[in-house]
Formats: sequence, C-alpha cells, structure tokens
Amino acid sequence: MYDRVRDSYDRVAERYAEEIGGELAGKPLDRALLRCFAELVGSVDDSSNAAADLGCGPGHIASYLATLGLPTTGIDISPGMIEIGRRRYPDVPFRLGSLLALPATDGELAGAIAFYSIINLAPADRPEAFTEMYRVIRPGGWLLVAFHTNLAGHEPGEIMHADQWWGEEVDLDFHYIDADDVMKEMSAAGFAIMARTDREPFAGVEHESRRCYLLARR
Repeated sequence: MYDRVRDSYDRVAERYAEEIGGELAGKPLDRALLRCFAELVGSVDDSSNAAADLGCGPGHIASYLATLGLPTTGIDISPGMIEIGRRRYPDVPFRLGSLLALPATDGELAGAIAFYSIINLAPADRPEAFTEMYRVIRPGGWLLVAFHTNLAGHEPGEIMHADQWWGEEVDLDFHYIDADDVMKEMSAAGFAIMARTDREPFAGVEHESRRCYLLARR
C-alpha cells in the first residue's frame, strides 16, 4: 500500500521542496525543539553521535540539524525527494528507505526525528514503525516525533484524503492522530516519554492544524 505514497511524493517532490523547503524560517518553536534535540543527542555518551531524519522529504530539516553541528542522515521512501535533497544539500547523506524497514543497523543512531512522517502510516503500522525506531537508536539516544492531531472543529483520528496536490494526481491519506495513542505506542516500543508539546498552527505559514511534539529517550 505504500507504493502509492512513494509514487505520490515523487510526483510532487519538486513543488514540495519549493513550497515547504523553507518552512523552518516561520516556525520558531520547531527550531527551538530541534536545537534542544541536537543538544541532547550531542551529549549522548558515545564517540559517534549521528542522527537521522526519518521521512526527510527534500532534506531541509536534516540540513538544519547539520548546521547545529549534529551530523544527520536523511531517510525517505521517495526517490524523487532523495534526489532533490542530494542536489540541494550535497553535504547531507541520504538513504532510501521506509519507516517500516529503516536502512540502518541496530543501535547505529544516537537520535532520530520523525517530523510529520507517521501521518502517512496506517494506524495499524505505527507500532511497527516505532519498534524500528527503537531498533536503530542506541540506548540513551533520543527520538523527537511531530504530527498533526486535528483541525479546529474536528476530532483526532480523522483522515484527510488527497487525490490532487499542486495540480498533480496523488493518492495519499493524511492521518490526524490522538497524541495519547502515539504516546502509548512509543512506550510499548520501549521509549520513555520525556516531554510533550502541543501547539496551534502559525497562521499563513502552514497547514492550519493543531500539532503535537513528543520527545522520548531510548
């Protein structure tokens, strides 16, 4: 079922990079959380404090983490996104892969982020994705997850389907997710939830949904 996700993101990759690749400039809270994450991962007691951006898209967040001094590999299911990332950020390494089968060895990473990538997973597949994240993050490492919870006037758990995006034909389901469900799934995978941040959307900057950020430790 994720072939359609890969193909859809391939179709919109160029436009996605143009429209969303500069999003962090208008998201001060996201930048603050990423700086916190970089500091925590940098303090992991290990000689290699590498991190990964899981579902990295065109690589702009992986590049931002690299500017903070945190070597970060971008991982994405879409070859189109990976191609754009390599072109835009030649100093950032990229790997092609799925959240359900991450291209990383056991304990390879001191930390990982998953910003809005779990929203394309079927709910039944999220526990497997968190188990994979637990596998590739070493003990003492960190995970920062961000996702949409709901639109104003709507409840978590709803699905927004898109068959057109920027004039391209796509077949994508975007899941609005109850934060309590994600916390339970992450805990079941073995992570300790260390902090939760909820926020309203920044008007005119992003999709007008409420968001949640969960910081966890392996």
